[in-house]
Amino acid sequence: MKIQSILAFVLLIFTISDSFSQSTNFSTESRGNQILGRLQIKTGCKTPYHNAIKPYARNHSVLYAFDLLENDSILSRKDRYDIQYLLDDSNECLETMDIDFYQKTKKPILKTFYRSPANFYELNKRNIHLRVNPILNFFYANAENQSEPVLLNRAGLRLRGGLYNKVFFASNLWRTQGRFANYVTSQINETEVIPGAESYGAFESSLFNIENGFDFSNAQFYINFNVTKHVGVQLGHGKNFIGNGYRSLLLSDFSSNYNFLKFDWNVWRFQFQNIFAELETNNQLDRNTATVKKYTATHYLDYALHKNINIGFFETVVFSRNNQFEFQYLNPVILYRTVEQAIGSPDNVIIGLNGNWNFLKRFQIYGQLILDEFKFDELILDNRGWWANKYGYQAGIKYINALGVDHLDLQFETNTVRPYTYTHNDTSAVYSHFNQPLAHPLGANFREYLGIMRYRPTNKLSLEVKVIQYQKGEDDLGRNWGGNILLSNDTKAQSYNNTITQGVTNTTTILSGLASYELFHNCFLDLEYFQRSKNSIDDKLDLETRYIGGGFRLNIARLDQNF
Repeated sequence: MKIQSILAFVLLIFTISDSFSQSTNFSTESRGNQILGRLQIKTGCKTPYHNAIKPYARNHSVLYAFDLLENDSILSRKDRYDIQYLLDDSNECLETMDIDFYQKTKKPILKTFYRSPANFYELNKRNIHLRVNPILNFFYANAENQSEPVLLNRAGLRLRGGLYNKVFFASNLWRTQGRFANYVTSQINETEVIPGAESYGAFESSLFNIENGFDFSNAQFYINFNVTKHVGVQLGHGKNFIGNGYRSLLLSDFSSNYNFLKFDWNVWRFQFQNIFAELETNNQLDRNTATVKKYTATHYLDYALHKNINIGFFETVVFSRNNQFEFQYLNPVILYRTVEQAIGSPDNVIIGLNGNWNFLKRFQIYGQLILDEFKFDELILDNRGWWANKYGYQAGIKYINALGVDHLDLQFETNTVRPYTYTHNDTSAVYSHFNQPLAHPLGANFREYLGIMRYRPTNKLSLEVKVIQYQKGEDDLGRNWGGNILLSNDTKAQSYNNTITQGVTNTTTILSGLASYELFHNCFLDLEYFQRSKNSIDDKLDLETRYIGGGFRLNIARLDQNF
């Protein structure tokens, strides 16, 4: 299709009714999010979405893809390949708009399956569309100094669709059997929960020589409604992410899925998001016993100061009311401290800032500031290391097409969080879900530095190297030094002279390398090298991990366990 015709359709899109204001979303770990992020930096073109709020909507990715085609001269061959990926992966949006820039497979399997490159099965009718894709993932590695291998065997199904271009739904379900590296297993034994999942059962395999494996499921689902052109509502069970970094100190996708009700308000340069979520105070392996519920009410207001500059204000409150929601917190705009005073209940309120600036069509600088609690005179006038000066910050930079090499991207980031941040005197109000942090996976009392290099020498081959080093303070002899956010801050080791990484300090270094080859849309062969070295001042806590492994993925992202 000619570029002029495409642009005509783009103009039509912006003049049609509000029926295209919502769609299904990419998952938070989707390749589509990464593509959209780097294209925005490179092109400098204004986006129809706010880049710190993830996951991105599929219809927004299509709108942005066509907008970029208007600036075709600034796109490389690999950029156009990325744009084609976005269009193929969200082709229901093209079908809905009746745009023939919609790839179809010349010879579908049995004339029914893979009629387009991205979908195993698809249905396109006037008032309904449906996409169905299988999930398959197998990874195997022999780890040094471990009696059992690292194994991951995942299988499931992805389904998404829409009705009358007003209601959209998605469901992702998969089951996992396997065995993790020693440091992950150690954390599972401590928290009784698999990172990113919930409860689990035992798994054994004589074929792979596994006696102490894990068997667990993961389910995500949601339904979107278009209320008006500017207001969307989503009810679901899943994850959200706020920020531009590899990590987030505000809200990340590290924890397991949770039930939520989300409102998105898009007016002029503002996007305002409300998330009301139901969480678990802890994990119980006995599923016959109901867990105690807690709740969060979260606001995030993002303002596009310029097409390349965004700033945002974050606020959340965590509270427990005997398995009942505090309806005072349904107020979508008021500061929660005023609500606390009104109801006479000091819950755990956390506020923060997020910002990013894209410049020179090569760079993005970004950062976050999180304030859990602080006292001005203790922090500024007489800084004695008071325990309740609880804050954290993030600073990072991305360099796209580094040194003039197409699709060589570099990222550097640092994260620092003081002891006792995210904690509360009431353990049911700490910022966690199923014994897992809702923000950074390390919790608190740490400094972290990370570097990421991504390079795509060809359209099909992707290379990635990550180097992560952090210093973290752990507890000793029953003393709470502020690194474990699940503990009440009433058990703190001391009130003053608190410093970052206090307690039993360890330095952990992670080095990983990944080569992925794309066989066809969302189908990859992976080869990975992973090394993790924990060096603690208590030699008994030292731990080494090293393995080389490979695997196969279809319609699912890699399981990232870099903590």
